[in-house]
This record gives sequence, structure tokens and C-alpha cells, in this order.
Amino acid sequence: MSEDTKADLPPDHLSVNPKNEHFDIEVLKRGIGIRFKGRVRTDIEEYSISEGWVRVQAGKTMDRKGNPLTVKLSGPVEAWFEDLGEEPPVRKAD
Repeated sequence: MSEDTKADLPPDHLSVNPKNEHFDIEVLKRGIGIRFKGRVRTDIEEYSISEGWVRVQAGKTMDRKGNPLTVKLSGPVEAWFEDLGEEPPVRKAD
């Protein structure tokens, strides 16, 4: 895979929570599209392509610190940068 192609693929693991070690504001600013089990999702809090899971918010439930509770769902995950147009390169599990 060329360096240009690698730059056009989102990271393997990403979170929207600033307290998480996998949070990256520069990547999130580009816009990430996520397909989970064949369906495009917009409610993903965190994902890992290589491990095959996503975290989504569990309704409006909050923990005692006021953070949303999340549920970990397993299945095939695909991610792409939304700023690359109609048919961007998609990162999938190998």
C-alpha cells in the first residue's frame, strides 16, 4: 500500500471521547463514515476495525459521572474519510 493510500485511510481505532487515548481531533475534523454490519451508522462513539467492534450510546442512560453509557457491539466494521468524495478508499479488517 502506498503512503498516499495510507494517508487516505482512517485509523484502525478511533474514539469521539476527548478523554480516550484513541481520540484524534484532526482525524475527526475530516469526517469519518462508518459501516457496521453492512449499514452506515452515524451514532458510533468508538470503533476498532481490526478487532471488529463498535461502541454506541445505550439510549439516554448516563453513568454517575454524567457520561453516556455505551454498549459494545461485535461485527464487521468499515471506515472511510467523508471529505474524499463519492468513492473514497475504505478501510476494512484484513
